[in-house]
Amino acid sequence: MRAQTPAIDLPTLETTVSLKDPNVRHPDARKRIALVIANPAVSTTTGWPVGFWWSELTHPYHVFTEHGYEVSVFSPQGGRCEADAMSDPNDASGYSRSDLVSQGFIHTPELKALVDATAPVSAIDVAAFDAIVVAGGQAPMFNFEAATDLHATFAAFFEAGKVAAALCHGCAILAYAKDSRGEYLAKGRTVTGFANVEEDFADNAVWSYGLLPRDRHVMPWRIEDRLKALGANYVQAGLWRGFAVRDGNLITGQQNFSGEETARLVVEALGR
Repeated sequence: MRAQTPAIDLPTLETTVSLKDPNVRHPDARKRIALVIANPAVSTTTGWPVGFWWSELTHPYHVFTEHGYEVSVFSPQGGRCEADAMSDPNDASGYSRSDLVSQGFIHTPELKALVDATAPVSAIDVAAFDAIVVAGGQAPMFNFEAATDLHATFAAFFEAGKVAAALCHGCAILAYAKDSRGEYLAKGRTVTGFANVEEDFADNAVWSYGLLPRDRHVMPWRIEDRLKALGANYVQAGLWRGFAVRDGNLITGQQNFSGEETARLVVEALGR
C-alpha cells in the first residue's frame, strides 16, 4: 500500500523555484536580473521563421535562481516569443535532446508562461535591476537593429556601472549600443560572441542538406567580423566550446553552449 504524503506547506514559484537554500546575504534585497529574449522574426537570408534560443534563456535563469536572484523576462516588443525549433529538446531534429534544463523549463507551466507574455524592454526601470542579460538565437540578427529601446537600455545599464551581458547572437546588441559620447560599448573591450568557425559550420550544414545554395549564408552578417570592425578585442575558445569573458561590467558569452558560463560571470560580478 502506498504511503500518504503528509500535508505540508511548500514554497511557491512566487518565492522560489527550488528547495535549495541559496543562502543570500540580504534575503530581502535579492539581486534582480532583466533577461531579454528576442521577438519572433523571419530570416531575410533563408525565409525561415526564427526566434530566441531556449538554452540561452533557461541555463542563465537556472543559475540565477539557484543563487537566489529574481529574474524578469523581457523582449524588445513584449508579448509572446517563439524559440528556434532546433533549440527545443522535443524537436524532431534531436539537436537539443540532451538539454534537460530547457526540458524542465518548458514543462513547468509557470516558467513557460514567462515566454508567452514577456514585458517590453521599454518597461525596464534600470534603477530597479542589477544586470541586463541579452540572450541569443537567430532572431537578433534580423530584428535587433530596429530595437532602439534595447540599444538605449543596454547602454544605460553599462553607463550606470551595472552589469550588461549578452551571449551568442544576442551579442548583436553590441553592433548598435553606444555610450553617451556616441562610442560603441564594445570598442577597445575584450568580448566574445558567435564565432566565424561556428558560422562556417552552420553554413556547411545547411549546404550539405541542400537547404541553401552555396552562394547563400544562414546569417546576413557575422558577430566576430562586426565586433572586430568596431574596434573590440574579440576572443573565442574554439568550435562549440562553452566560453564567456568579462571586461569590467561588460560580459559576453560565445554561443548557445555558454549560457551557464555567462551567468556565472554575472554572479561573480554581482555576488549574492
